[in-house]
Amino acid sequence: MRKLTLFFLSALLMTACQNSKSLDEKSSTWSNAKWIALEQLADSMKVVPAVHGSGDKLGDKCIKRSIVPLFRKEFDAPDNIESASINICGLGHYELHINGDKVGDRFLSPGWSYYQKHYLYNTYDITKLIKKGDNAIGVIVGNGFYNINRERYRKLVVAYGYPKLIFNITIKLNDGTTRNIVSDEYSKVTPSPITFSSIFGGEDYDATLEQQGWDTPGFDDSKWNDPIIINDNYGKLIPEEDYPLKVMEEFKARDIFTSKTGKTIYDFGQNASGIISLKVKGRRGTRIVIRPDELINSEGNITQRSGGGPYEFNYTLKGEGVEEWKPRFTYYGFRYADVEIIEPEGTGEKTEIVELKMLHTRNSSPTVGSFSCSDTLFNEIFKLINWGIKSNMASVATDCPHREKLGWLEQTYLIGPSMHYNFDIHALYTKIVSDMIDSQLDNGLVPDIAPEYVPFSGGFRDSPEWGSASVIIPWQMYSWYGDMDVLKKAYPMMKRYVEYLDSKSENNMLDYGLGDWYDLGPKHPGVAQLTPKAVTATSIYYYDLVIIARAAKLMGYDDDYKTYSNLSEKVKDAFLKKYYNSKTGVCSTGSQTAYAMPLYTGLIPEKDKNLVFNNLVNAIKNNDYALTSGDVGYHFLVRVLSENGRSDILYKMNSRSDRPGYAFQLKKGATSLTESWAALTDVSNNHMMLGHLMEWFYSGLGGIYQADNSVAYNNIIIAPKPVGEIRWVNCSYNSLKGTISSAWKIEESTFTLVVEVPSDAKATIILPEEYMKSSIVVMDLTKQIPVDVKMQEGAFEVLAGKYEIISN
Repeated sequence: MRKLTLFFLSALLMTACQNSKSLDEKSSTWSNAKWIALEQLADSMKVVPAVHGSGDKLGDKCIKRSIVPLFRKEFDAPDNIESASINICGLGHYELHINGDKVGDRFLSPGWSYYQKHYLYNTYDITKLIKKGDNAIGVIVGNGFYNINRERYRKLVVAYGYPKLIFNITIKLNDGTTRNIVSDEYSKVTPSPITFSSIFGGEDYDATLEQQGWDTPGFDDSKWNDPIIINDNYGKLIPEEDYPLKVMEEFKARDIFTSKTGKTIYDFGQNASGIISLKVKGRRGTRIVIRPDELINSEGNITQRSGGGPYEFNYTLKGEGVEEWKPRFTYYGFRYADVEIIEPEGTGEKTEIVELKMLHTRNSSPTVGSFSCSDTLFNEIFKLINWGIKSNMASVATDCPHREKLGWLEQTYLIGPSMHYNFDIHALYTKIVSDMIDSQLDNGLVPDIAPEYVPFSGGFRDSPEWGSASVIIPWQMYSWYGDMDVLKKAYPMMKRYVEYLDSKSENNMLDYGLGDWYDLGPKHPGVAQLTPKAVTATSIYYYDLVIIARAAKLMGYDDDYKTYSNLSEKVKDAFLKKYYNSKTGVCSTGSQTAYAMPLYTGLIPEKDKNLVFNNLVNAIKNNDYALTSGDVGYHFLVRVLSENGRSDILYKMNSRSDRPGYAFQLKKGATSLTESWAALTDVSNNHMMLGHLMEWFYSGLGGIYQADNSVAYNNIIIAPKPVGEIRWVNCSYNSLKGTISSAWKIEESTFTLVVEVPSDAKATIILPEEYMKSSIVVMDLTKQIPVDVKMQEGAFEVLAGKYEIISN
């Protein structure tokens, strides 16, 4: 055991070596803290960037399991402490303990980042955990995306190094002095009971290897190792400012059944991102093998076909009463769990699973919106989409919580408008912008995923509909939250990306990428089938130019404004010449996406918009209101139909369960949004990329959206759109300025609308067309007095307050 007094430690720190190159030497954030580890990976064995797939052609690289280490250090503290805090980073992820207690409720901290440039660290107030006299810090560090070896399932293989740790405890005393306890050669380290950990493959824990009291003062660590000092840092340490991942919900087993082949299957009733929580008692050495999955086959068994396998949670009992365990450094997307009990030879107590729960983990961004209506189906669709969103809100906006866990960028700006109504994603999207800046290549390309751990090939690395997130998201952040800082920070990236697109264009058009991914064509979904790639790529290129021109004008970059405005006109002319028939109003192939994207982005001449829009509506009707647009196009389809007064079309398209779509997925038993409209069993059944209808619930049915000149909802539109058999809607959104709500109901011939407008904002109320010419009464519910409003074509303006509008 080694115990350092603060007095002695202070003397040591005076003579300690300089901080490693990634640390801020001018800051007290890290004092003389050093990166420490149990083992060091030779430079020749590192795999950076990652390799896509199994990595089986890497020879002897990434074969060895990295050891998941325990770190500890003891220190003395006086009784005149004013405050104590710790800055800490463990890569890939860590769990912090002080004097035997876990600190905080974070999961998978810090968040994953582009390690070549940045590591994230966390800060905790630990004042109440430090006691006079002996204290101990204990830390477990797992792999995350920092190290993924060639065992079990893996989407990619990477090795930045083995798990490593840095921390600095700062204690401020009442006399004004400050003392530090840091990670250094005086710490101790040993293997933990976690014998395997992979973000893609699962986690194994052997409770027979536990060392009781390892994180408390007085523990005998004489057999532990001195740490290795690590100086091979890639990234600069920066504070993590996003909301952490946490356990957000728990699900007990809804059913426990035996499959046709004799397997014990737990059904938790909800497909979600998460881990298990196990309570078990039995003999020492008994192994519990838990294989999660989002689907079961016709025999009632799991296959992990859609999510990737093998993936397992393994727990080995120590044989001491009821034992509890949950994994620390991995997660999966699942609803079911295959539970196998493997007992050692001999006789003894029979193993009993006391309890097995699913713990839903996600980014803890606060919920800011709510929606419900009289239509049970649409409420279920809302829940379906919301679970797809919740399950993919991590340290990045992932595509799925099992097979890939990567930050595919197209969905961020396409589903972002839906997400921002439901969750405060300001911090998450600020991080996504930083990840894109870090991942941008020297030639200006923003790759399809950020952080870009692995460089994919072809359209999976360079697709304009994906990289355009680098232009669109910063503008969305300004629009939703008034965040000029993010826009300014991102502007150089935005410029470099549109210049990259310009360099890739031929005759001012783009014709490459993935296109309208997962549209509904005659083949298995994937690359666009119904709409030429040039239509989606050039449409989004034009949209990028319009946005960056607006951003340039806002920030006073007049030359840039002129340059991008002029270029956008050239792109428009080229597009119209090749893909638009001005006589018939037909765009390209006449698909839903081929009409919707040019309409929304502004490529269609103003005088022709009605003609083209009617062609779109007729095309949908002629296809019996079936969905055909994919990941990219459906976002624009929803917006075009909603904003042009045809919510009735959206209602009909999404009410049917006989054709692939949301209702079809629900009919097949889906509990979270699936990757394909048809809920295919060989692809992910927990995706958020097709969840664009969520935005319509708020902006269409509820009618809450911003005026064109509005920033951060200072100029609100509330224009509810009753459709079909829906008789009432309750909808609210907590903007930065406060709550915006819209609640309406129809009773016989009376339409009643109750709205709430936050402080420092105004709202234009637009009544449904069928109620515009009725007798209208407006009541200020706060003051309980009638309000005389200036009505123009069923619309009027109100200031902050709560109002009831009755039309009959």
